[in-house]
Amino acid sequence: MNKQRTSGSSPYETLYGFSRAVRVGDRIIVSGTAPVEDDGSSTPGDAAVQARRCFDIILRAVEDLGGSAEHVVRTRMFITDPRDANAIGAVHGEVFRVVRPAATMVVVNALLRDEWRVEIEAEALVHHE
Repeated sequence: MNKQRTSGSSPYETLYGFSRAVRVGDRIIVSGTAPVEDDGSSTPGDAAVQARRCFDIILRAVEDLGGSAEHVVRTRMFITDPRDANAIGAVHGEVFRVVRPAATMVVVNALLRDEWRVEIEAEALVHHE
């Protein structure tokens, strides 16, 4: 089976041996995506700013592999503070209001870096017509 991969700017991709996203057939799977800037630093700001950065990275990866926001069928949001749920959810709504993928939001004890408030995974299905 043919696999396509795309990389992002996370310093952990090479260090830990993973791709930002992988496409196999019609399925695109995007790794857990944290708020990381192109220079590898953490995105400063509140939970909404960080979520917006995560979605920008995710959609770039999906587009690199031939998809778009409309192809996203599932998201998983890992947050460190339940008080951030509405802010992160609002950004999800801005990005996917029309698409309305299946979505999960889970509060976790911590993420890899203390300053990260959110990390997001996504899956997309791209059907060729």
